[in-house]
This record gives sequence, C-alpha cells and structure tokens, in this order.
Amino acid sequence: MTALKRNNVRVLGNGKQPIVFAHGYGCDQAMWRFITPAFRENYQLILFDHVGAGQSDLSAYSRSKYGSLRGYAEDVLEICRELDLKDTLFVGHSVSSMIGVLAGIAEPARFSKLVLIGPSPCYINDGDYVGGFNRPDIEGLLESLESNYLGWSSSMAPAIMGNPDRPELGAELTNSFCRTNPEIAKHFARVTFLSDNRNDLPKLKVPSLILQCSDDLIAPEAVGRYLHQHLGDSELRVLKATGHCPHLSAPEETIEAMRAYLS
Repeated sequence: MTALKRNNVRVLGNGKQPIVFAHGYGCDQAMWRFITPAFRENYQLILFDHVGAGQSDLSAYSRSKYGSLRGYAEDVLEICRELDLKDTLFVGHSVSSMIGVLAGIAEPARFSKLVLIGPSPCYINDGDYVGGFNRPDIEGLLESLESNYLGWSSSMAPAIMGNPDRPELGAELTNSFCRTNPEIAKHFARVTFLSDNRNDLPKLKVPSLILQCSDDLIAPEAVGRYLHQHLGDSELRVLKATGHCPHLSAPEETIEAMRAYLS
C-alpha cells in the first residue's frame, strides 16, 4: 500500500513550494479548511489523515508501529518521499507539532521551516517543568477515555476547544472525536499524553515558529516558552486566540502569523 492511499493524501494548490498540513488528535484534514484557501494560490498544499482518522486506511494500523510518535513521523516522511517533496514547509497542530519535529530531526534536508500550533513536548509536570497536568490527572483522563470514549469526547472536546461563547466550535470537535475509530483513538491518546520529547528538541536544526494560544488548557503558555528556549532556531508568537485550536477559532489571526513567518 502506498503512503498516499494509506493516509488519504490530497494535493491542492497552484504553487511549487509544498506545505504539509498535519492535524491534531481526534481530528482529520478537514480541520484545515479555513486555513488552506489563503495559501492555495502560491503553494502546493498536501493534506492527509493520520492512520485511524478521517478516510485513512484502518487496516494499516499497527499498535507496535504507532506505539510512539516516531511511527507517525515515519508516515510523514513516507508521504514526502512518495511525492518527492523538497524545501517543504510543515504545519502541525498539537501532537502533530512533535511529529513534525521528529520528522525534521530524521530528515532535516527535506524541510525548510516548521510551524508548530499549540505544541507540547511533554504534558506532565516534572520538577521545574510545567506541562499543564499532574500525572494522576493524565492517568484519570486516560481511564475515563478507556471506559467511556464517547462520554469523554463529549466533555473534553469543548474544554479543549475553549471559546465557550461559541458552542458550535466545541460541538464540531466533539463530532470529530466521535468519528475517529475508538480503539485507535484510545491508543493514540495514551501515546500522546504520555510522550516526552523534551530531549529531542535540541536535535532539531530546522527553523520553527511556535504559535502559542492564550488560555490553552492543553498547552499552557509556559510550554510555549519552554519550547522557544530549547528549539535552537525558533520564534514564539503568542496569539490573542484562546483555546487549543486557533485554526478553527481564529483562522484570520493564524493565517496572518503564518504568512508573516513563511514570507
């Protein structure tokens, strides 16, 4: 099976320089629909679904391969190889930010810049490091998810989205969570929330932009500042947007920040 089929890859746009868009946990490539029109004229856009999400091929799922974020990073690199992408811009949301970092470490010559939206190298507080959650909080979250995935999705998705004055955004994320294969989603959650990529950060040589949201439940501002300190060639931009999904809640601000950096 080709990576293009496995990951339901779509190639759009009229430009030559490629931008790979990688969606976050519980989402699919449709989550970029407010962002992609702004870049379609001048770039080649590559959209895909992680295995287990969207229209990806579920038969390709392997608990061993996807038992760490490196399995997902390898998928990104396979897509890049099959499309022969060079001078690639990578845009990753949430957990896909670290997937992009790992891909950039593995094959730095393939990428020119990374845009990391709501990234976190580690979600669990550890000594002086503030990840946003204590370990018992994460264990409780994963237990709740294991026992009642749909109930967990209905309560957590609106909290992750933020913007309680716009309930339609939380409803969209809830519906996206509920469309994801539950067994794969449970495993991906465990892999995501227990990951720790802090030691990988100094290895990245590709320039990166960190887009940090205000009042983000999943990746608080301290996490963005930690990343900026430990990624050698990085810029940090704190958005006015609140919540964890500015590409949905504040696409204009997200586009403006991306354009300013990419140009």
